Amino acid sequence: QLQLAESGGGFVQPGGSIRLSCAASGFTMDYYAMAWFRQAPGKERDGVSCINSLATTHYADSVKGRFTISRDNTKKPIYLQMNSLEIEDTTVYYCAAKVECMESPVYWKNPDISWGQGTQVTVSS
Repeated sequence: QLQLAESGGGFVQPGGSIRLSCAASGFTMDYYAMAWFRQAPGKERDGVSCINSLATTHYADSVKGRFTISRDNTKKPIYLQMNSLEIEDTTVYYCAAKVECMESPVYWKNPDISWGQGTQVTVSS
């Protein structure tokens, strides 16, 4: 059974950095496009960044130039390096597998997507 587990969330000051990790079990991660989403209370779960099996990446406009998604072609986790963090980045971040990794985040979701449990990132002074 496919399972995803995020880690690395926490508290950081504005302008700081944090790295999220997503570990997978029950499937070979490098065969699938993976993504990070985030969801604030009462809002939709929105795409942040995705990476496909060829390591092509796409980002939401709000995080371009600040966040970097990465993977290697083994069973190691995928990462989301988050730099120059802003208070508006505060929310729960979710790892997702089997996304449609296209240029626009509005196309990333599909009925086969699998989600992790989420990890909280809080940016505050």
